[in-house]
Amino acid sequence: MPRFAANLSMMFNEVPFMERFAKAAANGFAGVEFLFPYDFEPDAIAAELKRHGLEQVLFNLPPGDWAAGERGLAALPGREAEFRESVDTAIRYARALNCPRLHAMAGLVPEAATDGVSRETFFTTARDIYLENLRFAARKLAEHNLTLLIEPINTRDMPGYFLNHQADGHAILEELNEPNVKVQMDFYHTQIMDGDIWQTYQRYRDGVGHIQIAGVPERHEPDTGEVNYPWLFEQLDENGYDGWLGCEYRPRRETETGLAWYRAWQQR
Repeated sequence: MPRFAANLSMMFNEVPFMERFAKAAANGFAGVEFLFPYDFEPDAIAAELKRHGLEQVLFNLPPGDWAAGERGLAALPGREAEFRESVDTAIRYARALNCPRLHAMAGLVPEAATDGVSRETFFTTARDIYLENLRFAARKLAEHNLTLLIEPINTRDMPGYFLNHQADGHAILEELNEPNVKVQMDFYHTQIMDGDIWQTYQRYRDGVGHIQIAGVPERHEPDTGEVNYPWLFEQLDENGYDGWLGCEYRPRRETETGLAWYRAWQQR
């Protein structure tokens, strides 16, 4: 049976963040993930995980100024020192939370020429910086037996994001050749950008380090829309996927009301 992790940045928003761990456990989740933990002390989060018997599956490195619209630092020219500091911060939290995976968001690149620099030139520079930063982060994380993840994100939800297609993510993986770097494959983003989810997964499965799910096109529960998730879950089971499935979706209504799909899988 698939192992589902509740994404506490999107689910159970009916209660404050620190109360969502109890909600996840009460609804049968054994694992949780979220975007960022940095507004809270790591020991406080660790206590909630322990209290409710939950495993911390994943979270992201600090993304820069999220409120101002930044979406990661890893590919941004001139932000290398800040990125390296963010790696140290994330490792400190990962060790406290016993979390084995960290996702480094790449950041946004301009849609057109800016400050006299063409978008193509900016992108080439950004790619070089991205590789350098990821290599640095991978080797730092390896010292603590942690996995670094990168994630292609669709251009509809996040216009200008540096990494958009699974093929591009796995090309970066091959070029880096760092054993603890993997690609995070969100089936929601994959369907929007690449389609043919199962064949895409099969093509790249050895490089996939984490899977996330959400209904397409509206990013609600995985029981509606154009993706046949029950079939995909069965295929993952039959093909030996033993990782987590992060439920990174926006509930249509109250989170618990929309968990019928999950309860059906719990009863199998």
